[in-house]
Amino acid sequence: MTSPDPGQAGQPAVSRRRLFGLAGAGVALVGVGAAAGYGVDEITGNSPAQAASGTVDFHGEHQAGIVTPTQQNLHFAALDVTTKDRDKLVKLLRTWTDAARRMTSGEEVVPGGAIGGAPEAPPGDTGEALDLPASSLTLTIGFGPSLFDDRFGLAAKRPAALIDLPLFPKDKLDPARSGGDLCIQACADDPQVAVHAVRNLVRLGFGVTEVRWSQLGFGRSASTTRTQPTPRNLFGFKDGTNNIKAEDADFLRDQVWVTEADGQPWLAGGSFLVARRIRMHIETWDREPLEGQENIVGRTKGTGAALGQAAEFDPVDLQVNGAGGEPVIAADSHIRLASHETLNGARILRRGYNFVDGSDGVGHLEAGLFFLAFNRDTRKQYVPMQNALSSKDSMMEYVQHTGSAHFAVPPGPKPGTSWGDGLFA
Repeated sequence: MTSPDPGQAGQPAVSRRRLFGLAGAGVALVGVGAAAGYGVDEITGNSPAQAASGTVDFHGEHQAGIVTPTQQNLHFAALDVTTKDRDKLVKLLRTWTDAARRMTSGEEVVPGGAIGGAPEAPPGDTGEALDLPASSLTLTIGFGPSLFDDRFGLAAKRPAALIDLPLFPKDKLDPARSGGDLCIQACADDPQVAVHAVRNLVRLGFGVTEVRWSQLGFGRSASTTRTQPTPRNLFGFKDGTNNIKAEDADFLRDQVWVTEADGQPWLAGGSFLVARRIRMHIETWDREPLEGQENIVGRTKGTGAALGQAAEFDPVDLQVNGAGGEPVIAADSHIRLASHETLNGARILRRGYNFVDGSDGVGHLEAGLFFLAFNRDTRKQYVPMQNALSSKDSMMEYVQHTGSAHFAVPPGPKPGTSWGDGLFA
């Protein structure tokens, strides 16, 4: 699944920042590894425990930041390409890839970049991550539908599944928070490390790209491995109990990873990313009685168990009836409408984050969920799910989708290759 960095005899490079992070974690790292079922050697190798230990391998069959154990913080940016020069874009993608390799290893963008260059020149690294460990940083890139117009000769390589997302019922999309030629997803356990990564890639893109919109996120709202407890969203409910996990090899193969048979060989091993900014009307929600909240979600607020069940991970039974023969899980409840049983087996891999962006000027928090999901074919997975939710889900009274974007996420790079090699070959 993953490949070592070049020239390291099969072992990932250890930077000064990574050594700082491992030393700072001390005995606690051994405890984390043991609790998750991994040995000390595996903590510094290519295993799911890497995300807890400080570094995540940049190379692999798939990009990091998809099934990687979800980190605590996010900086997501969508960018427009401002040049029509294909060669400049290809060169930038190579430059970005080299910088990403270094930053995910805990190194500066370029050696001595922050303070080691000529005093008369701008630093090669902005410096706010100096002395910080890599913090499980992952950088994931995607290509939006608009990149496949006539500027770069890519129209024939646009995947059929890379659709312009439809306007769903009750959407109130802000064009300034939607779309983009490219996206960068930076996830890390330290928010400053994630911000540093995006800031420096944006800086390297000056004259070729510019930021269209961006979003900070905190407090993951999904788990991507079974070793992670289910987090809670800003409504106070456990979120993503039935999410696809890294251990679910069959679901990943069938529901997440694109294959050559899907029509574009350059995307094999990749996926499709849906990004949706969801405003949550938390003040209205907070006035809803507990019983009403649980009926809307379809789960108990405490344990996270589906209504009619005892524990969080008990299988959801949509057929359980209560008093008067009425279904315990209501027809318009969130988990019923999002269930793979309701959606003919379709699933998605969620990787979202909470956000609070100040207030809206009328006394309400500008807060919600920055929803990120990966799937093999958005037309057959996310779109049917969101059509059902947006038209029938009782939760729609309390949420509103304000931003929307869709990206093709290429496979993971190998040592010596770049993010754009397959697309621009």
